[in-house]
Amino acid sequence: MRRLVLALWLLLSAPALAQDLSGHGGPVRAVLPLPDGQHIVSAGFDHAVILWDARAGQARAVARWHRGSVNALALLPDGRIASAGEGGRIALWAPGLGATPAQILEGHSGQIAGLAAHGGFLASAAWDGAVRLWNLADGSAQVLEGHRGLVNAVAFRPDGALISAGFDGTIRLWSADGSNQIIAEAGLPLNALVALPDGGLAAGGVDGVLRLITRNGAMREVEAGARPIVALSLDGAGGRLAVASLGGNVTIWGVETARLMHTLEGPGLPVWSVAFAPDGRLLWTGGADRQVRRWNALSGRAIGPIAAPATTDLPPGLDAHGAQVFRACSACHALTAEAGPMAGPHLHGVFGRRMGSLPGYAYSERLARGDIIWDATTIGDLFTRGPDVVTPGTKMPVQRVDNAEDLAALLRFLEQATK
Repeated sequence: MRRLVLALWLLLSAPALAQDLSGHGGPVRAVLPLPDGQHIVSAGFDHAVILWDARAGQARAVARWHRGSVNALALLPDGRIASAGEGGRIALWAPGLGATPAQILEGHSGQIAGLAAHGGFLASAAWDGAVRLWNLADGSAQVLEGHRGLVNAVAFRPDGALISAGFDGTIRLWSADGSNQIIAEAGLPLNALVALPDGGLAAGGVDGVLRLITRNGAMREVEAGARPIVALSLDGAGGRLAVASLGGNVTIWGVETARLMHTLEGPGLPVWSVAFAPDGRLLWTGGADRQVRRWNALSGRAIGPIAAPATTDLPPGLDAHGAQVFRACSACHALTAEAGPMAGPHLHGVFGRRMGSLPGYAYSERLARGDIIWDATTIGDLFTRGPDVVTPGTKMPVQRVDNAEDLAALLRFLEQATK
């Protein structure tokens, strides 16, 4: 069987009233329901930020200003929307989005993984090892350093205290003078963080363990799944916590009891984002299938049908085995040149094409060198040794096809489907 290893640290034309919103050209990395209960903002690996009318199932605005994946969203007190990601810059958007941001915040030298807003401040966590606390009044920033390695998440306690979590497995409380105190240590990388109403915290890590931390630092560990936790969301009342994982598992837990309340039955693909609606009755998720999905948060049931995989719409006569293997690639790559923007370049004519040569696509520095010609041998090598080895520094998720029959089928399919 095929085994695809997705590295965490890279890392919707629906009819009216449809519940699965389709429009992203890559995995959905962040979702942000707005206070009016009707609109939601999503962001993804395809560089896009999309404003949805959830009731109509239609995109009202699409912004493609970011040059790279958009990893995080935050709602500011004045109604503006903050987005940030791979490019290391934060865009502040007017409530209806637009072609360009109303304001840009710059300073990080690595991609931004998390955002949080409180009062007149915005906090950002980045892979340059720093947390920045931005004063929204003048755009200035306080640089907070102390984590050993990537910083993945930030959150504000109800009293305004800033908390961060990162690859070093620590959760840190920051003081006004820039000093920090380690209030909990997991021993493994932490990816997600939320503040609880009583001043406690919830954190999710690469081991699939949900950690509930009291204000005095006592920690309770809950086995939420076998795959890394990448997103958390607390409902408005503070009583339920939604947990999303790379294994496609989404669960809802009682905060006080630490008991499992619901398991959401989805498509089994990595879920990158999760957020309760303001009223707590709905839950939104986004993931590798490029869709924003709505769930009944009280029962755990999906609202509306689960969309079919993209590969079911492929032209007839193609290698069926290879099409199945290609499913993991279809979240980021289109087979035709006519497809809309996606997280990766389209694959039409890829055999014989020089690496990094497709006009209009923002390649990573390594691929832009263009010293590989794609053919059955070089593509096979890419999926055998992995993009991180063949093209170090690439934006492509680490993805390998270890089974020889699967790899042969994938190459046959690509030769047929990309002509």
